[in-house]
Amino acid sequence: MKKQLINYETLLKVTRAISHSRNPEEVVLMTVENVKTALDVKGCSVFLINRKTDELEVAASFGLSDEYINKGPVSALRSIAQSLEEGPVAIYDVSDDPRIQYPDAAKKEGIASILSVPIVAAGKVIGALRIYTSEHWEFTLEDVNFVQAMAQIAGMAIEMARQYKGLKSSIEILKTMRDPSVFPRVKLVEK
Repeated sequence: MKKQLINYETLLKVTRAISHSRNPEEVVLMTVENVKTALDVKGCSVFLINRKTDELEVAASFGLSDEYINKGPVSALRSIAQSLEEGPVAIYDVSDDPRIQYPDAAKKEGIASILSVPIVAAGKVIGALRIYTSEHWEFTLEDVNFVQAMAQIAGMAIEMARQYKGLKSSIEILKTMRDPSVFPRVKLVEK
């Protein structure tokens, strides 16, 4: 019961913080830090899909080394791709699972298990929220539900922050267009 209370409090805390943020980078940083802390795991990361390269790019991580984060390109089609297509994927032992793209790097980092959950925004998968443990971990339904809820909140917040940034850019463009020093008004000459 105590763990459920902690997870509920974390959901509330992150939802409050994220709902006030207009910066996508801040949203993902708050997400990874709070999820790692709530589950008391080795690390947490948010990957976003680069549609041009079909790679998962690290948007934020907490608890993982720079060496592990920068181990190489992560293919959205290969690295636990199942979680992007079908939902959560829990891997009990990363050392012998073919879905792991960099098993040696994971072993060197001290990662034993991974939970990967898709991040969805506006009905489209935009990335993945991943949990890393230093000991073999059989993720419970409660763990998966909590991480899915966090991924859902992060997805909505990322989308809202992106839209806010786009709206802000549009407003700045319109202001520039209205500025007479940039675009002098044309006067009609009557004959």
